[in-house]
Amino acid sequence: MAKGSMTKSQLVGVLAGAAGVTKVQAGKMLEALVATAYKEAKRAFTIPGLGKLVVVKRKARMGRNPQTGEAIKIPAKTVLKFRIAKACKDAVLK
Repeated sequence: MAKGSMTKSQLVGVLAGAAGVTKVQAGKMLEALVATAYKEAKRAFTIPGLGKLVVVKRKARMGRNPQTGEAIKIPAKTVLKFRIAKACKDAVLK
């Protein structure tokens, strides 16, 4: 495999080979997984052994403009985070 991150078609090929299905079927499964993650993210979407997709509300805070040093107010906002599972950390960072 080439250096860098895996492309969608490469991922579909790996999934198809591992599951013993066609690339088209593997692509549909991947798309269904992604669509489900989008829909369920507000309630926390977990992929066992990989991690959890969660919505987090950040509070308003004071920041600083790095160019001028001027204090600025950063408004509150809602962000999406992916929390890595311990099993994934252990497997990757061993």
